[in-house]
Amino acid sequence: MQTPANRPLVELRHVSFAYGDRLILDDISLQVPRGKVTALMGASGGGKTTVLRLIGGQHRAQSGQVLFDQSDVGQMDAAGLYAMRRRMGMLFQFGALFTDLTVFDNVAFPLREHTRLPEAMVRDIVLMKLDAVGLRGARDLMPSEISGGMGRRVALARAIALDPELVMYDEPFAGLDPISLGTAARLIRQLNDAMGLTSILVSHDLTETFAIADQVVILANGKIAAIGTPEEVRNSSDPLVHQFVHAEPEGPVHFHYPAPTAQQDYGLGGRS
Repeated sequence: MQTPANRPLVELRHVSFAYGDRLILDDISLQVPRGKVTALMGASGGGKTTVLRLIGGQHRAQSGQVLFDQSDVGQMDAAGLYAMRRRMGMLFQFGALFTDLTVFDNVAFPLREHTRLPEAMVRDIVLMKLDAVGLRGARDLMPSEISGGMGRRVALARAIALDPELVMYDEPFAGLDPISLGTAARLIRQLNDAMGLTSILVSHDLTETFAIADQVVILANGKIAAIGTPEEVRNSSDPLVHQFVHAEPEGPVHFHYPAPTAQQDYGLGGRS
């Protein structure tokens, strides 16, 4: 029997979504358990970021339900979406910091936008969040004065500023050097556990993602190709999952995009 404590924080039930005539998600169902790190993986264009947008209410499913804490996101009005998003944090790909604001003001932004806390309390919260990602000393710097890895950590501090229940990460490791990548991965796991968060992570980095995830979901061709622990997914016998996990160039996902034969394209056939 499910209780409030063990019910999934996010659930997709028979969700389908398309951009125009291009079907991205085809009748998928999955649960995101509370307090865990769930990784969404798969080839580019497989619908991973679309899932994040559906959860956040940026898009609405054409069929099926997207539930956040048992509430149907697709049925929420603007006020309901605004209230739900206060319970979420988002780390965008490459950080998406406000370039004309300092590190401090970037992290303070959601606090000033969503609360009426006195500025002294805002200051204390911002410094605590920056300290959690190791950047309290960088508070007065501009985004242009810090490295890409540091920028990602500032974005993470901003994502947890409101103490959200859910944090979503869209390619948090993209473009990072090995040291910064390892630091970011460790922070995601540590903050998830220390703050009692639920995390959804979109990533292509197999090594670091498998090291920190509790559940891995592989999306392919609009469907869920595999779901389970990192070890279960790594040992999957599904050819597509095997190709993805082992980075093999040939398999169900072909190197060559479908095209006419070389004879047809180059006019080599039928010559006398």
